[in-house]
Amino acid sequence: MSVATASPSRRAHPASRGRAARLFLGSESDPRWSRPALWAVLAAASVLYAWGLSGDANEYYAAAVLSGTQSWKAFFFGALDAGSFITVDKPPLALWVMGLSARILGYGTWSMLLPQTLAGVAAVALVHAAVRRSFADARQGHAAALVAAVAMTLTPITVAINRDNNPDTVLVLLLVLAAWCCLRALRTGRTGPLLLCALLVGLGFNTKMLQAYLVVPAFAAAYLACARVPWPRRVGRLLAAGAVLAVSSAWWMVVVDLWPAGSRPYVGGSTDNSVRDLVIGYNGLGRIFGQGAGGAGRGGAGFGGEAGAGRLFNDIVGGQISWLLPFCAVALAFAVAARLRRIDDGGASGAAWLLWGGWFAVHYVIFSFAGGTFHPYYTTAMAPAVAALTGMGAVGMWRAYRRSRAWCWVLPLAVAATGGWSFTVLRRTPDWAPWLAWAVLGATAVAVAGLLLARLRPGPARLAGVALAAALAAGLAGPAAYAVTPLQSEVNGTNPTAGPSTGRAGGFGMPGGMPPGGLPSADGRTPPGASGGSGPDDPGGSGRGPAGMPGQGGRGGFGRGVGAGLTSYLVAHQGGATWLAAVNSAQQASAVILATGRPALAMGGFTGGDPAMTVSRIEELVASGRLRYVLQDGGGAPGRGNSEVAAWVTRNCAAVDGQDGLYDCGS
Repeated sequence: MSVATASPSRRAHPASRGRAARLFLGSESDPRWSRPALWAVLAAASVLYAWGLSGDANEYYAAAVLSGTQSWKAFFFGALDAGSFITVDKPPLALWVMGLSARILGYGTWSMLLPQTLAGVAAVALVHAAVRRSFADARQGHAAALVAAVAMTLTPITVAINRDNNPDTVLVLLLVLAAWCCLRALRTGRTGPLLLCALLVGLGFNTKMLQAYLVVPAFAAAYLACARVPWPRRVGRLLAAGAVLAVSSAWWMVVVDLWPAGSRPYVGGSTDNSVRDLVIGYNGLGRIFGQGAGGAGRGGAGFGGEAGAGRLFNDIVGGQISWLLPFCAVALAFAVAARLRRIDDGGASGAAWLLWGGWFAVHYVIFSFAGGTFHPYYTTAMAPAVAALTGMGAVGMWRAYRRSRAWCWVLPLAVAATGGWSFTVLRRTPDWAPWLAWAVLGATAVAVAGLLLARLRPGPARLAGVALAAALAAGLAGPAAYAVTPLQSEVNGTNPTAGPSTGRAGGFGMPGGMPPGGLPSADGRTPPGASGGSGPDDPGGSGRGPAGMPGQGGRGGFGRGVGAGLTSYLVAHQGGATWLAAVNSAQQASAVILATGRPALAMGGFTGGDPAMTVSRIEELVASGRLRYVLQDGGGAPGRGNSEVAAWVTRNCAAVDGQDGLYDCGS
């Protein structure tokens, strides 16, 4: 009697496991540790991004998500209110993702933020997959991919933004998936993945407009330089991808701008009620060159520090993204030199170095020198490139360390630069975990000394192993310590960041407190009635939001807050009106919408400065019975300085007794 046995060649075949087994255990040609290690990283990312979520995060977007569950029209346009008077100042794709979840599960913290958590975890998995497949050698690919996944997971600003409802999380997922498709197109020589890459970048445009295009130069350069097809085909395929990019980017903008203005919301953030103006101005060139007469430049400085080559290293932004930037710089320089001198750089494809290196370089330049509004959380878009370069650079420099006497010093140099910078960042807050900076410095010294000794006096591999472990500790301890801090506090949706306060004013909601002169607006100016002295909702100093809820981030709005008594009065007297009331800014309207679940009309958009409300428009709304009450902000007229509307309200509406600033236009 014979027993059938599988042949050795069949056991070693990568496809011999079923699809489900390969998903959890990997193929049989993979290192045994690779897939369990990946799942451990993804589990850690899930905990970091989801633990203890509470509150409404950024109330501006939360109100739009809630409104989208009440009206499909508001959902499509990304309107702040269910009455669809004005949109948020971003395209709506991220709101659609959260809104669909909230429609299915019911609006709440988890239904809104769960898609953000899943998107963050998926981005880590995609970075791992993209880096792994860029190596011909499976073991090297898995090692580089694991380092990249850990670096991506522990990037402090990425942890903070993935616990929030800002659109950056969805943007990063779309761009990482686009990078994966671009690299696949380069590996396979097929056109389909390149066109899908362009489609995904277009979806990114409909998430955060022109910021999505910062990856396009890197993708195009990698394809032009490395595609395995003749040059005429490369150019032709890129032109086809450009057409897909244009269509997938512009379709929503074209639909909105062609829609009759009288039957759709005003485009928030624009000056002429068009998405085109929003793309070119407020969310486009205005972010780079500044918007208005010097205003946006001050706004940029207020949130992220002065523009310049050192912005990403300053004490506002440095703790969010800069930890591994020295390592990436050394890795890129090494990769260029290795390619020029035909040195073994670890086996990563040239296309991968071009794509991730180009992504890194373009974002660094734009984020460093942008003269418009710049929030630290924008830098989460750099995290995939930083992670990929860290993983590929670690493997490449390790191989050079082991095989080349001429280049064995590169890895110790990178470790020393990274550990030294980590020590510098940690010492900016000497009262926060004071031991950590010195532990990092000690680990750096052990790592550098161990690497040099192991190379100068070859002996047991144990010394090099200890040095590598110390190098990992030196490079990741700082960002890991910052990364866990968001789990200890309520989500700060206005300007999410991680880590301790640096003692420097970085904008409202940021470590370091409030900038001089009060709260800067999104366009860099200080809204009327805002001050840096008391709670964000109550100039009197109570710090309480509507319905007695604690003021946080932007709750209650710029200027006068909408307190519990006024909110209750509006709910009781709404009658058949569409909106509870018209208020100055979206910040006030968001607080009312979330507190009551009913529409509130923001006459001036996010900061109160949009020219959305006119005399003819308010006359029409009042005459039709859709609007009855108007709250005149004590710090300024509706729409920040729209004196004609303010005068009309004062002239034609009756002040409500006992409700300061409230006018009844329907009496």
